[in-house]
Amino acid sequence: MRVLLQRVISARVRVAGEVVGEIGPGLLVFLGVAEGDGLEEAEGLATRLPRLRLFADSEGRSNLSLLDTGGEALVISQFTLCADLTGGNRPSFTRAAPPELADRLYRHFLACLAAAGPRVATGRFGASMQVELVNDGPATYIVDSRPPKGTPNDHSN
Repeated sequence: MRVLLQRVISARVRVAGEVVGEIGPGLLVFLGVAEGDGLEEAEGLATRLPRLRLFADSEGRSNLSLLDTGGEALVISQFTLCADLTGGNRPSFTRAAPPELADRLYRHFLACLAAAGPRVATGRFGASMQVELVNDGPATYIVDSRPPKGTPNDHSN
């Protein structure tokens, strides 16, 4: 799984002009489910994300988590995070999980994240969505459930 996190002051998502999810201060979470992902990846990320220290304390240092601040999470399924752009001019989505698996893991991720503590709002899986946000910082982070081979966090040896 690949997650793109944006620390936000506010965010909302619309489907066909209707607001279906909205948060105040917190994290906008774009979630890409890749082929080979399973429950373990969903649970691991959902448990880790609300504890990441991405928010400023009284001294301006990133020492506070979503749980510490009482922030909210807006989670949007985004298969394009699994795109391969290494060849040609058109993205390949062969690394993305099939929709039925992606939907199941997206829903499991949502349940695990909500169980971890923050209020969770969502988009609509598979829908064309319009996302509005006020980025705080700006602060944007990418988190992979399985780090690429050969990186310092790769423990596959």
